[in-house]
Amino acid sequence: MLTNTADNLPAKFMDGAIPAGLLTSVRERRPLVHHITNSVTINDCANITIATGAAPVMAEAPEEAAEMVAAAGALVLNIGTLSAAQVDAMLLAGRRANDLGIPVVLDPVGAGATHFRTEAAWRLLDALDVAVLKGNAGEIGVLAGTGGSVRGVDSSGVAGDPVETARECVRATGTVVAMTGAVDVVADDRRVFLIRNGNPAMDRLSGTGCMAASVTAAFAAVADDYTVSSAAALAAFGRAGERAAAGARGPYSFRTALFDELAGLASDDLAGHARIEEPYGV
Repeated sequence: MLTNTADNLPAKFMDGAIPAGLLTSVRERRPLVHHITNSVTINDCANITIATGAAPVMAEAPEEAAEMVAAAGALVLNIGTLSAAQVDAMLLAGRRANDLGIPVVLDPVGAGATHFRTEAAWRLLDALDVAVLKGNAGEIGVLAGTGGSVRGVDSSGVAGDPVETARECVRATGTVVAMTGAVDVVADDRRVFLIRNGNPAMDRLSGTGCMAASVTAAFAAVADDYTVSSAAALAAFGRAGERAAAGARGPYSFRTALFDELAGLASDDLAGHARIEEPYGV
């Protein structure tokens, strides 16, 4: 369980105007988010990008991947249905994004489940300047080297404290780490944020992790501070999940409501309900 480091001190939360302002910026600027992603959730990722207020494009052919990313505000690389050819396209697009200063969000789906996936994740991390590594607890634990359990593409958790796992992954990879779970953890080499928005129904629906990467990229496209923008993105996505769960009857009515609630999420609502904690003493 995640708790505040100093139990005798009240929790300190990020000013809700910060995530609200970033959400407004996404909707005003409507950045293009280029995805090289998996075939299972590609449509959900496209539509959640639109619901956030950004514009999606899915282009993984090596012949156009680098050219397409030049028009984008952010690039998502998702290894959920991985192939060697796809990794090559990711490297082409990622290098071009780095040359242009376009943030790259890597979602290492299933890292730890097979050697191929784990090696592909490290190949991308080593070759590219990744702005945000967005993964579940098992994937982040594997890449941190602290121990993580992954079955297929699902997380079975981490061996130790989630905050320390995220921070160790920052040290191992040199990137901002956004680790999703019952409480999301976003960390860099100086700061940690705990995002306490969301609903358990989000864990019972395939693709929410991939969608979270798309939302994270949309926010990164309008930000200079990718740690803050990642925390804000997960708060917005989690808040939409909270609202969606209120009237859902099951996983598919929840799925529909999740898109609707994110598309209709008012900046004022996010400002009043974002729960981004900054732990004392971390």
